[in-house]
Amino acid sequence: MVVDYGGEQFVIELKIWRGNAYHERGEAQLADYLDYYHLKKGYMLSFNFNKKKKVGVREIMVGDKLLVEAVV
Repeated sequence: MVVDYGGEQFVIELKIWRGNAYHERGEAQLADYLDYYHLKKGYMLSFNFNKKKKVGVREIMVGDKLLVEAVV
């Protein structure tokens, strides 16, 4: 999802948790979108329905891109 707000663009990836491998592919996919839009920072919202999930927000680097990830 690309949000245009206040003259800026924000790329947000929405995912359903389906394991670590799927999650890592989602991070790489988001980094590719950021390259396409010439951005350095993107956002990922992961919906995790596991009972023992670890919720919260974290920042990670994928290459030269900063990803802000939230797990709910």
